[in-house]
Amino acid sequence: MSAVSDPGSSNSTGGFFGHPKGLSTLFFTEMWERFSFYGLRPLLVIFMAAAVTQDGWGWDRGEASAIVGIYAACVYLASLPGGWIADKLLGLRKAVLYGGALISLGHLTIGVSALVDSKLPFFLGLVFIVLGTGLLKPNISAMVGDLYPEGGGRQDAGFSIFYMGINIGAMVGALVTGYLGEEIGWHWGFSAAGVAMLIGLLQFWLMSPKTLGDIGSEPTRHPDPAIQAKQEMQVKLFTGIGLGILTLVIVLVATGVLTINAPVVGQYLAYVLVAIAFGYFAYLFVFGGLSGDEKKRVVVIAVLFIFAAIFWSAFEQTPTALNLFARDFTERTIGTFVIPATWFQSINSLFIIIFAPIVAAFWSYLASRKIELSSPVKFAIGLGFAAASFIVILFASNIVVSSDGAKVSAMWLIIFYLFLTLGELFVSPVGLSSMTTLSPRRFVGQVMGIWFIASALGNLIGGLVGGNVDPENLTLMPKLFTTTALFLGGAAVVLVILAIPISRMMREAKSIDPPEDPINEVPDTMPDEK
Repeated sequence: MSAVSDPGSSNSTGGFFGHPKGLSTLFFTEMWERFSFYGLRPLLVIFMAAAVTQDGWGWDRGEASAIVGIYAACVYLASLPGGWIADKLLGLRKAVLYGGALISLGHLTIGVSALVDSKLPFFLGLVFIVLGTGLLKPNISAMVGDLYPEGGGRQDAGFSIFYMGINIGAMVGALVTGYLGEEIGWHWGFSAAGVAMLIGLLQFWLMSPKTLGDIGSEPTRHPDPAIQAKQEMQVKLFTGIGLGILTLVIVLVATGVLTINAPVVGQYLAYVLVAIAFGYFAYLFVFGGLSGDEKKRVVVIAVLFIFAAIFWSAFEQTPTALNLFARDFTERTIGTFVIPATWFQSINSLFIIIFAPIVAAFWSYLASRKIELSSPVKFAIGLGFAAASFIVILFASNIVVSSDGAKVSAMWLIIFYLFLTLGELFVSPVGLSSMTTLSPRRFVGQVMGIWFIASALGNLIGGLVGGNVDPENLTLMPKLFTTTALFLGGAAVVLVILAIPISRMMREAKSIDPPEDPINEVPDTMPDEK
């Protein structure tokens, strides 16, 4: 099939805002998947912490928040084996189909948990969602890239449209499932998230043969059939071992042989994530065969990784600590209508949609004036915005404490999300752009995988500290927000200081790749941390 007639070809224009028709298929699949993910996640901590009289579980907030953090961290971690399985065994398209099916099964299982006197189906459903998202999330993004073999600005524009779908799904998902879950019944909200994923799965299954051509239909195959067979056997073996261990753990927990303390497990998982990142960077230096210039670039990647983890550990308090703050300490009544607490989770996505094009235009304006800020400086600005957001919520929490638990205006949360979103726009796209341009060419995929460990670590830390927002212990809340603001502000200052030697280091390494200036890369895509 020729490139022109191939429905998935990048030469096929006019199909979706002047882009390949396949982009529409991937756009709506990802939109519905993000609807389901961001529709479910905010409900989890509120449901588990809600009193039994409110049809919740009445669990300790620290335990509930830690579970949400572990769940979200595992979603990011699952992307690493998910991409590997797709590359070596399934192919991108089958990985997305199987992933969507697992996610749908997970939501169905969670819905069934309302009908049985057991919490096992609920947690089993979360496991299915983690496995499914690991297969779907990295591979659908890879197919977007495959639509544009020529790369360049048109690919960037395609990703911008794709990321718009991410944020539309995230925004609408929290609104719909939040209302159903909080106002009608928790499992109505959970089920709505599952229906959304099922819609996305069906439209991908029906439309991908018509719009994607051969894209993602086959895995990457080695030219030597013997080596290919060996690689497939290795993938099957390690996947089977991993699933076997997971099944064993589930059985032991279900039978009461093994008891899991979520905060303790979360702490150990944090150590594991840090060890993975440290071990990988050490491996690159010692065994990666890097040149001196490449090592300098990897140093910059490691520095940005550390500060990205700091940023995400603050940002990912939104589905736990800030979600609980919205429910317990925010005035949400307009007339006779009570705004669901989870609706505040949609503010970030709305601000992303509004401000991402403005920030991208700002970078282009600076570039046209020959003013280009280095990546560390942009990161520092983002950390500064995030620090400002937690200073805002710190003032609000002090009002709550001084008035013995009185509720504050919703404007505090809106302003908080405004500053936090601006911080995200200075960190997320800059980080993604820096990883692709700084990484040694032969390690780009692996470095991108390690980069998302920063997000996993942030989700985990955000979950571990989220239980500090508690009406029964008001003084914990200002301490949490003060500590977070100080960490963010201090990190911003340190990064500004480090920006000078880092820029000098990159100027020395720049000669290895004259056409690119990775430290001054101007990103024009939307963030994909979601």
